[in-house]
Amino acid sequence: MISKLHHVQITIPGDGEVVAREFYLELLGLIEIPKPDSLKARGGFWLSLAGQGIHVSCEDGTDRLATKAHLAYEVTDFGFWRLRFKNAGFEVLDGIPIPGFERFETRDPFGNRLELIAKI
Repeated sequence: MISKLHHVQITIPGDGEVVAREFYLELLGLIEIPKPDSLKARGGFWLSLAGQGIHVSCEDGTDRLATKAHLAYEVTDFGFWRLRFKNAGFEVLDGIPIPGFERFETRDPFGNRLELIAKI
């Protein structure tokens, strides 16, 4: 039996860790957690959000703009996040409407798609 989701993984270019940390730690406010010593040499870093793991791994040669794959972050202050991304210079696109929610999407500095969604 599957009991829960342990983590999700996104990728960044091998030389992108500094920019990725700025985006995920400073702009989004996620918390970095230690990687096991056995995995540190592979690059990247791990994050935690409400007990869920987000693994940011290094991978070159990937066209991140060509995929619909994404993480959706549920937020409580939709307007704050929309303005935060716009003020930081990120394009904000309205998502296709879903009853009971407002949502938008953007891309991280490497092209990974993010969705921000709020119950209305």
